[in-house]
Amino acid sequence: MLNSDQRFAPPRRRLLKAAAGLMTLLVTPVGLAQGTSRVLAVRVWPARDYTRITLEYADSVRYSHQIVKNPERLVVDLEGVEFDSVLQSLPSKISDNDPYIKLLRAGRNRPGVVRLVVELKAEINPQIFTLPPAGSYGPRLVLDLYPTQPVDPLLALLEKDSPAAVTSPEAPAANPHETPRPAQAEKDAIKPARGNVRPITIALDPGHGGEDPGAVGAKGSFEKNITLDVAQRLKAKIDAEPNMRAMLTRDADFFVPLQQRVEKARRVQADLFVSIHADAFIRPEARGSSVFVLSDKGATSTAARWLANKENAADLVGGVNLGVKDAHLAKTLLDLSQTATLNDSLKVAKSVLGELGNVNQLHKGQVEQASFAVLKAPDIPSLLVETAFISNPEEEKRLNDEAYQDRLAEAMLRGIKRYFAKNPPLASTRPA
Repeated sequence: MLNSDQRFAPPRRRLLKAAAGLMTLLVTPVGLAQGTSRVLAVRVWPARDYTRITLEYADSVRYSHQIVKNPERLVVDLEGVEFDSVLQSLPSKISDNDPYIKLLRAGRNRPGVVRLVVELKAEINPQIFTLPPAGSYGPRLVLDLYPTQPVDPLLALLEKDSPAAVTSPEAPAANPHETPRPAQAEKDAIKPARGNVRPITIALDPGHGGEDPGAVGAKGSFEKNITLDVAQRLKAKIDAEPNMRAMLTRDADFFVPLQQRVEKARRVQADLFVSIHADAFIRPEARGSSVFVLSDKGATSTAARWLANKENAADLVGGVNLGVKDAHLAKTLLDLSQTATLNDSLKVAKSVLGELGNVNQLHKGQVEQASFAVLKAPDIPSLLVETAFISNPEEEKRLNDEAYQDRLAEAMLRGIKRYFAKNPPLASTRPA
């Protein structure tokens, strides 16, 4: 004899299963089979250093890859991915001047598998990895295509081609304080140290880039674009100076991890590292220029600590392959308090801050300090310049003005020259 629970159990289970199936149909997107993911966007960032391809998707995917020879191709199989219009548009993502990719295409390889084929112009060393959601991005699959012979920043610095001049509209009438008087200009002239056989080398670091846009202004301006514009102008001015030269940690719109920025500066044996940014804050009325150096004791203000945390998160947004370890680099990122470079950093930062005050009002009247990862070169004086607040509508407009960018670059150059006039580099036997 069955009790009532036993007699009605099978129909109840069938009813529950039917309800569960109905719910599955309701939550599964139309046109997608259950268990498949959808590619939301594909972005390509070509550069001389490397080309990055990112696929942003709705859910996690499984993948495998292989290199195919004759001709050179990178083949990536994506399991459980729907072949849609985003993937069909891949060929249009590649420009003719991409240094490493000839063509990018995708198609259905077999049931449940989409195959990406990257036709290459030369041999590459690929790094392929996934990233969890960060910033405004969902999960991402990253394909970094590095040349088999990595680009050496020292060779790029020593290229004999003269740097292209950065032109700008005629600037408005300048404040008389912005141009040093002849006596002051002569005083600030850089005199090479005796026995120094090379020019003074300045590493310029345009903040953010590629997948990492940095701060975004109310009118849609990206910090990464403004910092590159200002850095290129400053580089042109430095290169035009006798006994001075500059290198850029990035010369186009691509992402460079924070530690690699430091390593590039060390590879060229830079005498100074200048990281250029455009500040942002939660309140649009915040304004003014700032200069920061590394702290060996903690941030000098809550705002400085907040800014350092935001800038240090660039690797999370831009995307770093944590599977690649650089033992040599790890040894170089020492505590700056063990070296004498902090004092030098403060000296040059004060000089640059004073000159910026002739172009824009200062957010703080003194140099601030915080634990910025990008300033942790143990043997290079380093500073971080926040040119202005991109989150302030008025300053965002000025930051996009070419004449204003030129004035910012000129002010930074004057501050740098004034520092080196008083603190010439020691005699060096490093190659010119």
